[in-house]
Amino acid sequence: MSWFKREGGEYGPGPKGAAEAARSRVQTEGLWIKCSGCRGVIWKADLAANLSVCPKCQHHFKMGARRRIDLLLEPGYELVDGGLRSTDPLGFTDVKSYKKRLHAAREATGLDDAILNAVGQLGPHTVVVSAMEYGFIGGSMGAVVGETIARAVDRARVGRMPLIVVAASGGARMMEGVASLMQMAKISSALAQLDDAKVPYICVLTDPTTGGVTASFAMLGDLNIAEPGALIGFAGPRVIEQTIRQKLPEGFQRSEFLLEKGFLDAVVHRRELKAYLVRALEFMKVPAVA
Repeated sequence: MSWFKREGGEYGPGPKGAAEAARSRVQTEGLWIKCSGCRGVIWKADLAANLSVCPKCQHHFKMGARRRIDLLLEPGYELVDGGLRSTDPLGFTDVKSYKKRLHAAREATGLDDAILNAVGQLGPHTVVVSAMEYGFIGGSMGAVVGETIARAVDRARVGRMPLIVVAASGGARMMEGVASLMQMAKISSALAQLDDAKVPYICVLTDPTTGGVTASFAMLGDLNIAEPGALIGFAGPRVIEQTIRQKLPEGFQRSEFLLEKGFLDAVVHRRELKAYLVRALEFMKVPAVA
């Protein structure tokens, strides 16, 4: 009966060996992640050290709003315009209530909504940064997101500080209906005032940036740049294919495709983004802080 023999004992490792093996599995569980680009397995610590970019294929993973701000601004920045929360104006319920979705998103992200504003130093420049959080109901834009970005625009205009918005969103938040759609016009009109004041506005589009966000402030920058491989568009490619009943070109709606067609000004790797923004502000003749 030699085919029943296993390493560690005649009939297996025994209770102690089995417990040690199970404990080892628990200790390593969740420490690896599969890259959706090359399908390779990456040690999470290595991924974090590489700015959440796959070291093998350079696929850019999603990044939370707080880490985005940490990546761009020098230590000592100030979070502003916080404390706003959605009130569920429609009493919306689908599979579960909107209130429950909001509660779960707040618990998961530690944020009040899908946006963070900050004021700080980007190299020598004092800037306003508004970063979206995709982990909060897909980064969808409701009344709170719209108001928070509008406040960032006003803060940049009054203080004459460049505005940088990092977009990551599935679009308008359907649970708030027309109140969500109105944010498109609200932010766009505020950006028109910022343009009249000749204060620079740069939008960084990340994966994904779609729907009403793309149809409003994400495409209104003086400079529109994107991370490699980011999905950017209004409707998703699957919806478009079903509508026109045609096969879409390879890489359709990815940032490289949009750059080629003139929808973007640049595609910039994440590790080069901060230096690129500093250089762009210098080209825009933004005075550095003494």
